[in-house]
Amino acid sequence: MNGREPTRAEFCVVACAEAWRGDGAILAGPMALIPRLGARLAQLTFAPELLLSDGEATLEHGGTVEGWLPYRAVFQVVASGRRHAMMGASQLDRYGNQNISCIGDWSRPAAQLLGVRGAPGNTINHVVSYWVPRHSPRTFVERVDMVCGVGYDRAAALGTPANRFHEIRTVVTDLAVLDFATPDHGMRLRSVHPGVTAAEVVRATGFALAVPDDVPQTRLPTAEELALIRGRLDPDGLREKEIR
Repeated sequence: MNGREPTRAEFCVVACAEAWRGDGAILAGPMALIPRLGARLAQLTFAPELLLSDGEATLEHGGTVEGWLPYRAVFQVVASGRRHAMMGASQLDRYGNQNISCIGDWSRPAAQLLGVRGAPGNTINHVVSYWVPRHSPRTFVERVDMVCGVGYDRAAALGTPANRFHEIRTVVTDLAVLDFATPDHGMRLRSVHPGVTAAEVVRATGFALAVPDDVPQTRLPTAEELALIRGRLDPDGLREKEIR
């Protein structure tokens, strides 16, 4: 590792890694580069029991194949609550409802996006976190145009046992880490990345964000983590292209 100071992308990798802390032997489902780097970093440091798929049919640890997980078996893992996915979001509201399908009225949208895909099943069947590389009022909205991932208000309306595995754990963005640790499960500012203020995050959020009196700074990477990120996990520095 050289002496360069940690970058914003590296803060985000570590923040994503922290999302899986304490999960135990479950399947991680990172769905973008920085979340995948975070999951691999967690596995190589504080969460060696975390399971990671190569996206095909095997489980890997540090580049070594350690198990077999064919596609047909993934649905059993999902349905039993034994996965923690980190998905993307085109829109998120204060209760964690997510939209990745369309912008505007669903019957005649202004923009067609990915589609609902696996978001409903993921969010109701196991823990989900989100990665948002550009924190802005266009993404953090008062009301999503279409609900794909289920937020806390809708999960509460479902009641038990349908919502027994529902948990929106963390939202990591290029500015901050957010969670839902409030009485009504409204989104809360957990930490700001170095160089970012709470006021900047509030301005970049399109709804009233819960802000504690004392907002800590996102944890810095350790020397070991930086060495792993830069020398082993992403030596080509592709992580820097994911952050504006």
